[in-house]
Amino acid sequence: MSVKLRRSFYDRPTLDVARDLIGKVLVHERRGVRTSGVIVEAEAYVGESDPACHAAPGPTRRNEPLYGPPGLSYDYLNYGLHCLVNVVTEAQGAPAAVLIRALDPIEGIEVMRRRRARAAKGRTTPSRGLPDHDLCRGPGNLTMAMGITLAENRLDLLGERLFVEDRCGEVGRLAWGPRIGIRVGVDRRWRVYAANHRAVSATNS
Repeated sequence: MSVKLRRSFYDRPTLDVARDLIGKVLVHERRGVRTSGVIVEAEAYVGESDPACHAAPGPTRRNEPLYGPPGLSYDYLNYGLHCLVNVVTEAQGAPAAVLIRALDPIEGIEVMRRRRARAAKGRTTPSRGLPDHDLCRGPGNLTMAMGITLAENRLDLLGERLFVEDRCGEVGRLAWGPRIGIRVGVDRRWRVYAANHRAVSATNS
């Protein structure tokens, strides 16, 4: 049985939300096509005192969703190339979010494969040959495969377009490690993942 997560799930300390998101299912509905996958890797970004959090410089137009109510989507372009999807956590006015880094695909796998292949056009390793567990491995690949763009920024995750479900999935033992792909705040072990899962990023230190 699938149950959409309630706002109270997100209205909690960010590290708790990150941990409890592992095993939940991210769902995206686009033009009548549903894609989904089990969340197997996530990273927490917490407050203006976290140098890696977009809230570090204080409120801006870009990071405004972080200061909003919990349970919103915060999407942005990373280095102007890849859209990344986050879920806003904690109380309104307390800027924090969890970056969804990797999924184990469930629904819409062939759609994901086509989207990744289009994005990889001209590369030496075409995405059409990727195994399923590589389709949503890494936050940029995840959004490409799921068809998530900046159009989903600020969406309410209690809606019908982008949301997270509790399907009682089991992913085994969890592990924590440093956040990756950043240059500051790397000392904080705020990345949580399903240990030994094939869809998780290669760096598991």
